[in-house]
Amino acid sequence: MMMSPALRKFTYATHITSSVAWIGAVIVFIAMAGLALSSQDETTVRGAYLVMAPAAWFALVPLAHASLLTGIALSLGTTWGLIRHYWVVLKLGITVFCTVILMIYMGTFRQMAGIAADPFVDVDAVRSASPLLHASVALVLLLVATALGVYKPFGMTAYGRRIAFQRGASYIVRAGTPNSDSDFARPGDRLRSRPWEAYLVLGILALFALVIVLHVIGGRAHGH
Repeated sequence: MMMSPALRKFTYATHITSSVAWIGAVIVFIAMAGLALSSQDETTVRGAYLVMAPAAWFALVPLAHASLLTGIALSLGTTWGLIRHYWVVLKLGITVFCTVILMIYMGTFRQMAGIAADPFVDVDAVRSASPLLHASVALVLLLVATALGVYKPFGMTAYGRRIAFQRGASYIVRAGTPNSDSDFARPGDRLRSRPWEAYLVLGILALFALVIVLHVIGGRAHGH
């Protein structure tokens, strides 16, 4: 079912805001990780690793999920579809991958914070290049996802072309940048989502729920 214009605008604005904020938060983590590796002040080094875990929970995690969920909602609620265009599939794959890796890496943040909080551990043993490496890779992937959303390359998938042909939709198979809200709901593009697309979304959400549950259980076990 297609979104109403008002809901589409709100979801689109939320998606852009959360995606850009996610990139900004990753840049901050790169700066924080670089400071932790280069600083000669022990308090600064330990403090950087101590703050990474809570900062990730309050910034990276909610922004990642907001970007992912609003992106899925836009795909299913507009004529772009979930797997009808290559750029949507690639962007979704990148966002899912980055979000899942982030949730898995939260355990590493917790371990590094525990080491940094131990005054008997030498400061050189506290330093780790892992956050800088992961944040840098995440930044590159998120910038690629942003470029995909802007340039929309590669055209339609075979599935998308088949659906367009079957429904008689007047798609223009070319790369382009939307200039108005009409690009998200062209009059001739009223294609409804297939039921299996909804099942796929539910599967993705279930995967995230499983990762979060396992992370919480693992955190409690680690705490005991």
